[in-house]
Amino acid sequence: MSENDSKQRAAFMEILTALCKRRGFIFQSSEIYGGINGFWDYGPLGAELKRNVRDLWWRSMMREREDVVGLDATIIMHPKIWKASGHVDTFTDPMIDCKTCKGRFRADQIDEIPCPQKPSKCVRDCHGEKTEPRAFNLMFKTTVGPIETAENIAYLRPETAQAIFAQFKNVLDTARQKIPFGIGQIGKAFRNEVTPRNYTFRSREFEQMELEFFIRPDEAVELICGRVASVGEIADWSAAPQPDWGWEVWHKYWVEQRLAWYRSIGLPKASLVEYWQPKEELAHYARACVDIQFAFPFGIQELEGVAARSDFDLSQHQQHSGKSQEVFDDELKAAAAKLDAAARAAFADRMAARWQASGKSADAARAFCAKLFEGRYIPHVIEPSAGVDRLVLALLCNAYAEDKAPDDKGREETRTLLRFDPKVAPVKLAVFPLLKNRPELVAKARAIYAGLRGRWNVFYDESGAIGRRYRRQDEIGTPFGITVDFQTLEDDTVTWRDRDSMAQTRIPNSEIAARLEAAL
Repeated sequence: MSENDSKQRAAFMEILTALCKRRGFIFQSSEIYGGINGFWDYGPLGAELKRNVRDLWWRSMMREREDVVGLDATIIMHPKIWKASGHVDTFTDPMIDCKTCKGRFRADQIDEIPCPQKPSKCVRDCHGEKTEPRAFNLMFKTTVGPIETAENIAYLRPETAQAIFAQFKNVLDTARQKIPFGIGQIGKAFRNEVTPRNYTFRSREFEQMELEFFIRPDEAVELICGRVASVGEIADWSAAPQPDWGWEVWHKYWVEQRLAWYRSIGLPKASLVEYWQPKEELAHYARACVDIQFAFPFGIQELEGVAARSDFDLSQHQQHSGKSQEVFDDELKAAAAKLDAAARAAFADRMAARWQASGKSADAARAFCAKLFEGRYIPHVIEPSAGVDRLVLALLCNAYAEDKAPDDKGREETRTLLRFDPKVAPVKLAVFPLLKNRPELVAKARAIYAGLRGRWNVFYDESGAIGRRYRRQDEIGTPFGITVDFQTLEDDTVTWRDRDSMAQTRIPNSEIAARLEAAL
């Protein structure tokens, strides 16, 4: 990136940040006390935008599918959960201190961080002596109960996933679901980031939308179906899942599902990047992971990770809690019952050879197969995990635009607008009386507004010239507006205005709700 490009992108972020504050999308947390780094508050429009994102995700996962159910778990959980998951021992960033500028930084991002003493310079230009990198655990500690002792230490959750694993058996036993199925959750998570940066992109308090989709091990699929489908066989990823899908196909399926969802809420295909993590970058338990990335002004960065996590999480919780996380699969039991002793032995031999080829124990493979023949296994997991705050920032960056439009006197001026997809726009429709000093127009506009606001977030505005009112709504991304004028009093039609094209058409008052419904 050239220096000029870098300056332009930084200038864009400054403009966007100023708009977000001016129009009530995002505020610095605790601003009247000087703020607190890495924490952000969402104003009236930002709260609506976040709610729309959450609702659209929840609807796509829980309402439009039969195989996903929801969970709403606590932020503070038993500390042994984080021991089992590995967060207590390994959830760290490498941290260094500068003995000259007294800054504290992530060692792997030292070239990206401004020096506190010289904001125009990078840390690499600060020649002060640096400490050796040391591990810094990212979890926030707290205590449960009135006495602060080591026994009462707990943590604010750094992710929402572990609650789903910890409650897996309870959900399975009560939700009348069978493998494959998923459990989804939206909620706050907390990470004590060493260097929060890029506006709301990397914060210390953030919100996640996570799905843990539980699937059969490939060995169980092969036992039931006689084969495991390959990715190359699938021509249409929008088609219904099939019983012979193994983890690779399920993983690719969820990558495609998530990409389609992002496009459906207004992020263009060209702005989205699939980054398939190479083997050396994968977590030790992961078979594959795809980062769905967005081209932010400050670089291509992750919106969501879609990981194939094997059976690691449930196995860890089974080991640490002593509570079985196995499921009984009646289809698997029935398939195994059709095999005679020789066929079972041959199957176990094939699995042992495969496990050995991948560096695992043949004895463990045979013990695993013995469980399969009983119809039991620990499910594997595909995890699409998205950040609400990152997505909101991506939507804001993608939506911001400037064009030319005539003012009330016909003179061309620069128009600032947010081209949100109507589904995510904080305000769906603005209602204007042409003149505020004509009671009959105000009364009619108020009646239309009252009839719509129970279903959608609708805004009423009678202040200023009609052109100024349009501009205010354009700047916050309201996709549509209607104006009540004197013709409305004669034939009950209104002027319908489109934000992007600025085209205006007359429609009957009776069609407003249907037109808005269709657009959303």
